[in-house]
Amino acid sequence: MGTNSELGEFLRVRRAALQPQDVGVLNYGFRRVPGLRREELAMLAGVSTTYYTRLEQGLSTNASEAVIGAIARALNLDAAERAHLFNLARPVKTRRRAPAKPDKIRAGTLRLIQSMSGTPAIVLGRRSEVLGWNTLGHRLLAGHLDYTAPAAPSTRPNMTRMLFLDQHTRELYVRWPEEARRAVASLRLVAGKSSDDQELASLIGELSLGSGEFATLWAKHPVENCMSGLKYMQHPEVGYLELNFEVLTPPDESGHRVLMYAAEPGSPGAEALQLLHDTTEGVSAVHRVQRT
Repeated sequence: MGTNSELGEFLRVRRAALQPQDVGVLNYGFRRVPGLRREELAMLAGVSTTYYTRLEQGLSTNASEAVIGAIARALNLDAAERAHLFNLARPVKTRRRAPAKPDKIRAGTLRLIQSMSGTPAIVLGRRSEVLGWNTLGHRLLAGHLDYTAPAAPSTRPNMTRMLFLDQHTRELYVRWPEEARRAVASLRLVAGKSSDDQELASLIGELSLGSGEFATLWAKHPVENCMSGLKYMQHPEVGYLELNFEVLTPPDESGHRVLMYAAEPGSPGAEALQLLHDTTEGVSAVHRVQRT
């Protein structure tokens, strides 16, 4: 993932998405390509066309905060997209280092989610790999997989990989296109902060080759910080569920995310979730035996 090429791609995609009328630019005649011209975007940002062109071509790596901020305003970027642009334009230089050790869930975090027997919960690493889950989270999202799979890096599921390459996971989400875009947008945000992450680059390469849908979405360069919302599921055991989700991030620099689900009280989703919980109690006992 070359940061300079990523910057150019992001600028081109966002520029193409803007129509002249969106930003008060007069439209003169036929346009061979969609969106704003480079000179129009440069004018809106208050920089020269030559300088902006160098940014799109990845030839300038020392743009000031004022220039990047002006371009972000000209492109009408939201907060997450703006932060992503800054990450691409001014990447943190890192020293050459030894390969990172496999990520691991904190014991306290695992105990916490396992204590929430009535709330589906999973812990994700930076690349959306599952570091741990409680029994109800496992049953809700991946009951077809071994409960102990997150314990070892070699068998650890990855939620983005499953979404695009695992048929069970694909069938779980009623609004799969919406879920897919959200997953790619989140992964783009991570990629903008991790230009030297070889494991992440490998995952993106695998998904790009294995899924045309992923490759198409990735090329559109969506960016979103998905911290809460709704998920619509058709579960093979308990049927249709509408669930709220919330993402909590620990105050350290691990990049871990605790993802929890809940249904509106009294809703059909709450009844379905309760049914899944009731049928999970015996399974939980087996998992407790496995851990001892």
